Amino acid sequence: MDIVYTSLNRRGRVSADPTSEVSEVLGALWAHTTVEDGLEHASGRAERDRVDLLVYLLALDPAVPGFRSATYRTNLLLHRCHAASPLMQRRYLPPDVLV
Repeated sequence: MDIVYTSLNRRGRVSADPTSEVSEVLGALWAHTTVEDGLEHASGRAERDRVDLLVYLLALDPAVPGFRSATYRTNLLLHRCHAASPLMQRRYLPPDVLV
């Protein structure tokens, strides 16, 4: 299993307790995941300026053709989720550019 730490930055700071947003972000991740992502589990923590995520992915063999690292797969999932979810687009800045 590979574990990736990542964050989504808010468009603006929140004044109230943002902890209820974590379940919405995790729900959006699960709604937009594919088999190729290898998502096994995800957890999060809300901060005033961002949501931090720990994404647990199935470890893949780097010798297999078409191999994508866990970091790449996580970034791809976040981009897909942000592009498809109006809620994510309203609350969070787009994820960093894929490398």
